[in-house]
Amino acid sequence: MKITDLKCAIIGNSPVIRITTDEGIVGWGQVESSKPYLKPHVLFYKSYIVGEDPTDVERVMLRIRRLGGFKPWGSAVSAIEMALWDIAGKAAGLPVYKLLGGKVRDHVRVYNGGVRFPMQGQTPQDYAEDVAKQKAAPEGFSLIKQGIGFHGPMPVHVADFSYSTPLSGPPHPNRGLLTERGLKHIVECVEAMKAVLGDEVGLALDCGPGWTVPDAIRFAKAVEHLNLMWLEDLITGDYTPYTLADVYREVTRRSATPIHTGEQIYLRQNFKDLIERHAVHIIGPDPADIGGMAELKWVAEYADLHGILIAPHGILDGLIGLAALVQVCATLPHNFIAFEYPRPKEEWWYQIVDGLPSPIVQNSLIKVWDRPGLGVELNPDKAIPYLRDEDKDFFD
Repeated sequence: MKITDLKCAIIGNSPVIRITTDEGIVGWGQVESSKPYLKPHVLFYKSYIVGEDPTDVERVMLRIRRLGGFKPWGSAVSAIEMALWDIAGKAAGLPVYKLLGGKVRDHVRVYNGGVRFPMQGQTPQDYAEDVAKQKAAPEGFSLIKQGIGFHGPMPVHVADFSYSTPLSGPPHPNRGLLTERGLKHIVECVEAMKAVLGDEVGLALDCGPGWTVPDAIRFAKAVEHLNLMWLEDLITGDYTPYTLADVYREVTRRSATPIHTGEQIYLRQNFKDLIERHAVHIIGPDPADIGGMAELKWVAEYADLHGILIAPHGILDGLIGLAALVQVCATLPHNFIAFEYPRPKEEWWYQIVDGLPSPIVQNSLIKVWDRPGLGVELNPDKAIPYLRDEDKDFFD
């Protein structure tokens, strides 16, 4: 079998990958919906993979992996890897989890980062009301992640929040030393959320990036009594092309509250210091950024050897990305907690992707399906109306 073409179309805001073969088997991949600009990045790799055998996944990946990097290039490489595994599974007549070593679990747990409701403000009461709605969601989430601190509008909307000038613009642009009032406000919001969730639903916090080390330590200690699941991306995070393992370690070694990072990291080599230095308690790689599904599994196994937990990121990965997360997370060792449930903004995605269960999530769990490959297909007849003019030949 040989790869005959690599195409990328922007559907909604999501770059979708289609790899075709001379035996008529098609593989699908998807990039985060925050990257509609990624089409040329994906197509850059076309000349490197056309003519290769897609079922030799690692051989193909060796041709392109070192040409990737932190976002956005790693996203393009990752989506291609998903599509290769999809083809390999279909060619073998097996679900991808079988090719990655087989299931460890029949159901995979998800946490809520994407089923959201408009918030009225940034007060403790606003946060309490918001998590009450999330707690009542039909998916029955057992774990909720909430943005707080520098990961959201707090620096702009809360008076005297920090000693820095509030900024707007690129994602999460603020950074600096918190005022005493700012730190107290964050703690009060967290306490209000836990009062609603109790011990029935776990609470994780997406915090940054942007915290200073002293503030991160103060905050982690201030919320120790609340038994939070984790504090995510305090120091580095979204669109940060470095890890700063030594800085994270200063926070982690002073905190009984678990510290988490990793969604932006590309390749195992860039997790090496975080894991070997025990710089965090939990890592959160995204299969659409780390280099793909097999790369995520390798890092999960290595983290497990070092007593580090894993809760993969995935909020923007779309429904093809959801399928990839289900397949790989079924194979992860027992350091797996849950993965972040992708929820497309446009409801029509559920009409154009075939193969998903209904409902997808029950009691915070997704049953692992057994169809070949990723187990989902993009339906051409239903998807064509959502293609841009320049992508009308996507299914040709």
